[in-house]
Amino acid sequence: MTSNLYQEVYPEPPLVSNASLNHTRAADLLNLEYFEAQPSSMPYQVFDQHHILINLKKDSHRVENWRDGEHRDFIFQQHEIIVTPAGVRSGWCWHAKSKVIVITLIPSKLEKFAQSELGILLGSKQLQDIPQFIDEDICNAAVMLRDAINSQMGSEVMFESFSRIFLIKLIQKYGVQREDDLQFSKSFTAKHYQRVLEYVRKSFSYDVSLEKMATEAGLSTYHFARLFKQTIGQTPHQFLMSFRVEKAKNMLKEIDRPMMDIAMSCGFADQAHFSRVFKQLEGKTPKQYRKNS
Repeated sequence: MTSNLYQEVYPEPPLVSNASLNHTRAADLLNLEYFEAQPSSMPYQVFDQHHILINLKKDSHRVENWRDGEHRDFIFQQHEIIVTPAGVRSGWCWHAKSKVIVITLIPSKLEKFAQSELGILLGSKQLQDIPQFIDEDICNAAVMLRDAINSQMGSEVMFESFSRIFLIKLIQKYGVQREDDLQFSKSFTAKHYQRVLEYVRKSFSYDVSLEKMATEAGLSTYHFARLFKQTIGQTPHQFLMSFRVEKAKNMLKEIDRPMMDIAMSCGFADQAHFSRVFKQLEGKTPKQYRKNS
């Protein structure tokens, strides 16, 4: 049985990998590995992740790539990036020692990050329209991310910060589809979503009603509820509860912070309400989550 994870089939172990860190929230969004691998090849298969190859080698070198039946034979330049989206069958052969950062992303997590952090609704294609390009800025962001792993002080914090920088640059530059390609109703646009998200960010600790969210979007309550569910895949109430639970997960890392204080700070009616919703979404109680974090 073949693996669908990129890390399990690369022919050499990485010299640097963020798996050596205690995972932060950022580590749940991406996986970074750095390779200096001798000439070799990788099998032709489909992966469940997007994988992004970032070339740091100064000297150009020959690389072959098989991509959904198409054979590409080209010279790989410094700062050149190759994106292979999840679900695309690909294989590789490189003819000189590599010096490459490989970043892999789970599509659903990338979509959730873009939606919750940037207010951007990624189309179903996500990164499919950008197979190969040169971008020194993205390369430098990846190098900072790699170097954070080896930092002698504050590597967890640095990795979190630089991972956000990398993801935001990637999404803002390459993750947004053209307006006429966006896969959501024209009656509920990204601007509607951004206004609602900003309102929830500011008000999640307080009473957030369906009517208030609809007012922020500039829609009637009925149309807002229907279009929001159609576009986001959650009802407004489910979205609000998910947002509050995400905030609570960060607060639970403060070991001495009382559960009641977290519950009230996140807008839950009481501690019992907090525990019930948290368990419904996370499969464990807040106390269990804190213990395992």
